[in-house]
Amino acid sequence: MYKVEQPKIVATPSDFPEDGLDEYLLLGRSNVGKSTLINTVLNRNIAYISQKPGRTRTLNFYRVDRAFYIVDAPGYGYAKKSKRERETFGEMVETYIATRGVLRHALLLVDFRHPPLEDDLLMAEYLAHHNVPFTIVATKTDKISKGRRKHYIERLESHFTEDIDVIPFSKDGMNVEQVRGIFTEDSASLREGA
Repeated sequence: MYKVEQPKIVATPSDFPEDGLDEYLLLGRSNVGKSTLINTVLNRNIAYISQKPGRTRTLNFYRVDRAFYIVDAPGYGYAKKSKRERETFGEMVETYIATRGVLRHALLLVDFRHPPLEDDLLMAEYLAHHNVPFTIVATKTDKISKGRRKHYIERLESHFTEDIDVIPFSKDGMNVEQVRGIFTEDSASLREGA
């Protein structure tokens, strides 16, 4: 069982943690399932799951086993946020991606049931531009029948210009260990020494 601290809520880059631990960034549109993924992977109800999209308005740093952070970014694409709010969130996330030396990997969450949004494709390009390794995590996979999933994965992969890894994921446990592996591979030695 992971030891997870209450998240450090960060509204400006000057408040980013300074302890040098590895960080793993979660990105995706509002209501794609970032909080559900955090709770499922950590086996804890620590991230608030809202019925209303657009609730995360800060970068939330979850310190895990005092070895690494899972960083939950504000969801993009939510129309009810003001234009200024969207610009502020976008600037903070862009600054984080472009300047954060301890960022080891990003998980770009997309809703498995639908083609990726233009914002998803732009985010993938932005991550690639800044040489940030990333994986596509296709959420809500359990909503599609097993017989149709291969077609949906192929459709998803066809929208991205580069060779990408896609992990189908759902809160019922599908590929949870594979996602945990992303968070822990680089940080395993840190956990052992903590």
